[in-house]
Amino acid sequence: MSFSKLMRDTVSLIKKNGERVDNIKASVQSKKIFIQRSDVLIQTGDLIQRKMSNGGEETYEIIDPGFHEGLGRIPAGYQMTHKKLGLPETEKAIHNITYNVSGANARVNNNSVDNSTNVMNLNTDIVEHISMLRQEIQRLITSQEQQKEALEVVDAIEGQFESQVPSKVVLKTLINSLPSAGSIASIGSFLLTCLGG
Repeated sequence: MSFSKLMRDTVSLIKKNGERVDNIKASVQSKKIFIQRSDVLIQTGDLIQRKMSNGGEETYEIIDPGFHEGLGRIPAGYQMTHKKLGLPETEKAIHNITYNVSGANARVNNNSVDNSTNVMNLNTDIVEHISMLRQEIQRLITSQEQQKEALEVVDAIEGQFESQVPSKVVLKTLINSLPSAGSIASIGSFLLTCLGG
């Protein structure tokens, strides 16, 4: 019998940072949870939720992930030690999850109605020049690694312009860290002048 046939439960992983991975095949036992996947990182304090065919739901807090590398026909996976949580503990654990969001109009609504209004007003010249900056980096930088790093800097520049109080010092540092190709430098200079820098 293959190991995958023993994985008769379907669970969700809820990480401490709010990330969720659903539809994981598992075998949930009274003292251990077995998962034969190595493409997800399970850490101490993460939660495993199991929905049962009878409509019930159980939540387990991971005490020891117990990751094991594969050996021969045995695939890599987890043999987790867990603590089963009662309803009050489950609600507390889920409400203590930290969500990190960024970007324009970013928000998280968890079992709530959002009645807020976000106003974002980014100068169209700035938006155009940031877009041009990305295009020039993709056109001029051939190294994938350097291109990726430069585009991450552009994301940070855009984030500064989207913030309520952009920092001239941070922007100048970010722009100066970009490759010094002619068109990239001139677009960076324009962006600095938008803040009076």
